[in-house]
Amino acid sequence: MAPQELQKLPVNPLLYILLIIFSLLYVFRRIFRSGKANLPPSPPKLPLIGNLHQLGTLPHRSFQALSKKYGPVMLLQLGHAPTLVVSSPDMAREIMKTHDIVFSNRPRTTAANILLYGCTDIGFAPYGEYWRQAKKICVAELLSPKRVQSFQYVREEEVALLRNMLRVSCLRQTSVNLSEMFVATSINIISRCTLGQKFEGGDGKSKFGQLSRRLMVLLTTFCVGDFFPSLGWIDVLTGLIPNLKSTLKEIDDVLDLLVEEHQTITGDNYQKSNKKDFVDILQQLREDGSLEFELTLDNLKAILLDMFVGGSDTTSTILEWLMAELIKNPNIMKRAQEEVRRVVGNKLKIDENDINQMDYLKCIIKETFRLHAPLPFLVPRETSARVKFGNYDIPEKTKVFVNTWAIQRDPTVWERPEEFLPERFIDNAIDFKGQDFEFLPFGGGRRGCPGLTFGVAAIEYVIANILCWFDWRLSGANLSGKELDMGEVYGLTVSKKVPLHLVPTLHSPPSVH
Repeated sequence: MAPQELQKLPVNPLLYILLIIFSLLYVFRRIFRSGKANLPPSPPKLPLIGNLHQLGTLPHRSFQALSKKYGPVMLLQLGHAPTLVVSSPDMAREIMKTHDIVFSNRPRTTAANILLYGCTDIGFAPYGEYWRQAKKICVAELLSPKRVQSFQYVREEEVALLRNMLRVSCLRQTSVNLSEMFVATSINIISRCTLGQKFEGGDGKSKFGQLSRRLMVLLTTFCVGDFFPSLGWIDVLTGLIPNLKSTLKEIDDVLDLLVEEHQTITGDNYQKSNKKDFVDILQQLREDGSLEFELTLDNLKAILLDMFVGGSDTTSTILEWLMAELIKNPNIMKRAQEEVRRVVGNKLKIDENDINQMDYLKCIIKETFRLHAPLPFLVPRETSARVKFGNYDIPEKTKVFVNTWAIQRDPTVWERPEEFLPERFIDNAIDFKGQDFEFLPFGGGRRGCPGLTFGVAAIEYVIANILCWFDWRLSGANLSGKELDMGEVYGLTVSKKVPLHLVPTLHSPPSVH
């Protein structure tokens, strides 16, 4: 038997072939494992939904709590969508500076795709030539310092109306819903600069403003198809898709009417006017052929809508939080009012030169941006390619959230981060223009918010006026127990859960105009 077995071995090459195959498989497996992606840490996931259950009603706070356990870079699985959450200045710098191009794309959500004309606005447009050219126009013709200064007359007129309404309340000794007033004033300013009119109905309410607020809610509504693409049909059954389309139809009708009205306005005097709104400017650029790309009517409407929504909600939200913090901190309010009134003196109107001298007021605005970032995650980004990020491998098509809310409350960066301390910015060069990555209320890099100058100008002018001419005390409608209710509502922006009701008292003669 033994000699026969020995004779069989050499004539059976299958054993050698199998040995070679298994050896190669072992080698390939080792190579594959050595090249396996080194992904960031991740909380435990549930089947199918991944980490969706950990979002909570206030995701910026939920992500902050998770980052304390899993680190400033963590990878979540939100349904089928891999999602990177970054919560440190150093990692934000890598995204917005070191790897800015790779992280400059936008994920296309169902709501943004429908409501913003296929994401052809500025905020949600994919990174590319169209976005670059459209942003260039917006900055040059609406958002540049020169253009912002040219719209000063709009800010003055709208704030004068706000002051008149507050005077009436002072004479009646009644409280006012200051949150609502801030929304109305912000909408009026941005709608006049971009759209040329307020769109006020007979009841004094802004029709377009109401549509805009509905749009802001819908942009953050949970959409099944965004997390489970094969189940997108559920959004039709729940009524979300029909609601998105009907809202777009209403917005579209208003914008079509607006464009038609602007097309009927002619005349040399009007063409030479320095009070042209953004629609006039875009129409003129389309007609004279000076654009470097095709700007369709839908593109124009998407850009207008973007400027309107982005410019009104963030402004009113910051004003609301700022006044809430001043009410909570009366010593800070007193110091701010003393500065404003000293600078203005006996003048009947605040001008831009006055604002430039209000250093403490600017510190208060900075501290409000820090503590109450209006966009806690900014607009989500998406990787356009696989990238080495820190020590981790980030796959292509990963959604990216930079948790600016958490970064700006990081105790390793900010002393007493949960306290409202404007003094921290006195003689402090740190600014919110996108170069200091521990302070990013407007983002940074290529996708940083281009409306920074426009928004800050409105905030400074509104707050300086209401601090100069009025004194303020709390109305009982704001209280939770014995303290001012500072609860949050999450949406496109994080606003106060309870509107700010305050009682104004005239500080200056009612003859001020």
